[in-house]
Amino acid sequence: MKKLLPAVAAGSLLSLSLMPQKAKADDNFNYVVDRFADIEVLRYKVPDFETLSLNQKLMIYYLGEAAQIGRDIIWDQNCRFNLPVRNLLEAVYTNYKGDKSSKDWKAFEQYMKQVWFGNGIHHHYSTDKFTPGFSQEFLAEQVAALPQGALNLSDYPSVKALTDELFPVIFDPTLLAKRVSQDGSKDVIASSANNLYAPGITQKEVEDYYSKIKDPNDPTPVSYGLNAKIVRDKDGNIKEDVYHLTGLYGEPIAQIIYYLEKAKDYCDNDAQKAYINSLIDYYITGDLKKFDEYSILWAEDTKSDVDFVNGFIESYGDPLGMTASWESYVNFKNKKSSARTETISGNAQWFEDHSPVDPRFRKPNVKGVSAKVITAAMLGGDAFPSTAIGINLPNANWIRAAHGSKSVTLENITEAYALASVGNGFNEEFVIDKPTTKLLDDYLYITDMLHTDLHECLGHASGRLLPGVDPDALKEHGSTLEEARADLFALYYLADPKLLELGILDNPDAYKAEYYKYMLNGLLTQLNRIEPGKDIEEAHMRNRQLIANWILQHGKEDKVVELVKKGGKTYVKINDYRKMRDLIGRLLAEVQRIKSEGDYAAGNKLVNDYGVKVDQKLHSEVLKRFSKLNIPPYRGFVNPVYTLVYDKDGNVTDVAISYDENYVDQMLRLSRDYSTLAK
Repeated sequence: MKKLLPAVAAGSLLSLSLMPQKAKADDNFNYVVDRFADIEVLRYKVPDFETLSLNQKLMIYYLGEAAQIGRDIIWDQNCRFNLPVRNLLEAVYTNYKGDKSSKDWKAFEQYMKQVWFGNGIHHHYSTDKFTPGFSQEFLAEQVAALPQGALNLSDYPSVKALTDELFPVIFDPTLLAKRVSQDGSKDVIASSANNLYAPGITQKEVEDYYSKIKDPNDPTPVSYGLNAKIVRDKDGNIKEDVYHLTGLYGEPIAQIIYYLEKAKDYCDNDAQKAYINSLIDYYITGDLKKFDEYSILWAEDTKSDVDFVNGFIESYGDPLGMTASWESYVNFKNKKSSARTETISGNAQWFEDHSPVDPRFRKPNVKGVSAKVITAAMLGGDAFPSTAIGINLPNANWIRAAHGSKSVTLENITEAYALASVGNGFNEEFVIDKPTTKLLDDYLYITDMLHTDLHECLGHASGRLLPGVDPDALKEHGSTLEEARADLFALYYLADPKLLELGILDNPDAYKAEYYKYMLNGLLTQLNRIEPGKDIEEAHMRNRQLIANWILQHGKEDKVVELVKKGGKTYVKINDYRKMRDLIGRLLAEVQRIKSEGDYAAGNKLVNDYGVKVDQKLHSEVLKRFSKLNIPPYRGFVNPVYTLVYDKDGNVTDVAISYDENYVDQMLRLSRDYSTLAK
């Protein structure tokens, strides 16, 4: 599971022994790389990379290569037309000789950048298909003007056959309109454009298929469907096409294995070497039991400074929450900042025992919750260009219960977001008064980081399913409710005196900064990410509105939280923070019950009653207010570039890091040097 950055950007300040220092600007480092449509592309620094040993640098280098070589997998998973569309667009982009000040070219350039950022033709967050601002005639003219050999026609008999298929994909708004459909009133598979299911397969067929092969009495079930595309055999029957070395995505997997083998030579210890070997075995076979073996070994290795995630991990891209998208994170431990997460994880049992949920749903013995703050060194697949700010893995409930989990907070990513937001005018426009602004300036950076720590370290690791409950019982709402559960757990404990006792916070009112930001974001400011007239569909956004809206409605009689008008503008006003915490506890208890019992009906009602519908009048106001600020709703990153340094005898003596590459050059280089499926 992962935590994404919400659509709000406010101040940061206080310095505490166990908490991060205020984000410090570097006047010589330009965080902002590019800006287009609703996107801002940033750089992130990799502090202390130069202080690592040569072995650690080399391990990061080869893991970084493995992270980049899997890029085509996520493109193909997102939509079966993504790779040929990318080839077509890049051929036009790199060969264009016309007027680059023309309206059509500028619109084409923006569309190209959007497609790169979305790893395909759909928006990375809303999953709506991009609408090109240029004409079909313009693109046809550019394709006709391409030099011979510029287009990859390996899958097409002619240029006409290619354009006949791809032009409707690009220009018809009704075709493949939504990458991930979460509308439970429809067949969510048939209405989703992703490439995790072959065309024509229905939701009922998939649910029936897995219901027959799942054993409800298995205490250690594999993550069914995690690494497979559902297809039909020659007789029309449903089957899995598994991702592995000699199966689907075999070519990129072979190269990932190659770089994992290279990285293995520079492991910190034998435990790390063991889990890399196990991951390679899983990639070779596609056997999900081997994935569980790898996950256990990975979760139990808490001593390695260099670490990584590489594989089919998170299932947000699947409307049923089963098949995982390919992703990779390469990182190393931030030892100084890890003190706070180690303190939190060391007290995991106390937090579990004092949770407001029914004791039947608590873990009697919390196993191996480890947490650390990391410095991201390379992002790949579904974690690039847009990335999470916190991760907790493995996702399998029984592995968490028996072997523990590993939680990480990506501090240098969070810091890059913070520094790029300085002075953007957000607080002045949306925060209700100066005392609340002061509260945010003093404590939001601290409590926001701590919310991520608690969300990942304890929230996702808390609670348990009752015996026999299917982990996939909540279907299309599984991701939303899991994120809500983790957010609620973190919010509840942010206000607990235990954090002061542990020395993690020094002010009993500090939590109010995160409470205010959370309600502001869930009720108002995240609407900046929604197109007029549309509902909320992304799981993290549904989660945040669900929580904020539920608290607003259930606290209405006591006016715990209100939406008030000042000068014709709507603001969030919190009148009673302690009662708000009580409401958070009540909702946490209910969401945990729904998860533990697999109560789909109650989960479906909760999500649809509170997390989906948008007040269109309020939405219009929020969009108008944001338009004056010119703050992009979404951000992502370019990666640093790592280069091996050799001496005169050909020996590697160092790994150099560079931050100079711009967005366009990086995307074109990745397509040129790391294409394994699109040639």
